Amino acid sequence: MCAKIQGYQAAATLPLLIAVDEEGGTVTRVSSYTAFRSSPFASPRELYSQGGMDAVLSAEAEKAQLLAGLGINVNMAPVCDIATEPGAFMYKRSLGQSPEITGQFVSGAVRTMQEQGVAAVMKHFPGYGNNADTHVGIARDSRSLSELESRDTQPFYDGIAAGGGAILVSHNIVEALDAQNPASLSPAMHRYLRLAMGFDGVIITDDLSMDAIAKQYGVGEAAVLAVLAGNDLLCSTEYRTQYSAVLDACRSGRIPEETVNQAVYHVLTWKQSMGILF
Repeated sequence: MCAKIQGYQAAATLPLLIAVDEEGGTVTRVSSYTAFRSSPFASPRELYSQGGMDAVLSAEAEKAQLLAGLGINVNMAPVCDIATEPGAFMYKRSLGQSPEITGQFVSGAVRTMQEQGVAAVMKHFPGYGNNADTHVGIARDSRSLSELESRDTQPFYDGIAAGGGAILVSHNIVEALDAQNPASLSPAMHRYLRLAMGFDGVIITDDLSMDAIAKQYGVGEAAVLAVLAGNDLLCSTEYRTQYSAVLDACRSGRIPEETVNQAVYHVLTWKQSMGILF
């Protein structure tokens, strides 16, 4: 199969998306090594408390410059979540401000990264809130849709308006949209993101080997369900197993060819917007 985008036909070799998690604070996959920076980047929450939005966005520019210099063209950030309880899993990783200020951070981070040639991935849709850690088990979000829309989705709207081309979906079960399936495996969640929010970019899963998913579905089946739900890219630790499972499902017809073509189109469009397709 191949995909065409504005006269460009995909060949066997395409420029790669090279991604890393460099949020600042507890998630610093590059700056935690002194070979790359003398000290890890502080979290946006800490920087905001010290110097406001200027300090936060200045760090975002430095992060993007560092990543671009290493040949990394995607940062799995910014964190768009609004966590207010100190015991919440996402508390230290979130900005810790109102939806409006968090939205300013997200839109500013997206633009700042793009100026340095690094694409942003906004996460964790539709907003983690104060929920538990899905690395170790299922988390249920019982908030109403109106509550989610009045708080958690606002930073994503702002990031989309700023040109953000990718969104990562959480493994939380968000009961207001789908009481049965984790958001990452939920067709209803993906329809909401596409139709209600008007997002036409790349949708990415959180790591499908996290316990909230792997223990419930098995890593191979989880990957197939993720594609069927509408994800364009899969974040995968067990990639050998999951690649084979998806390939088998494509060959058997369980995953329709059109589903694959649509995902390819979204990814190629994103790459083109990044300036890495010529």
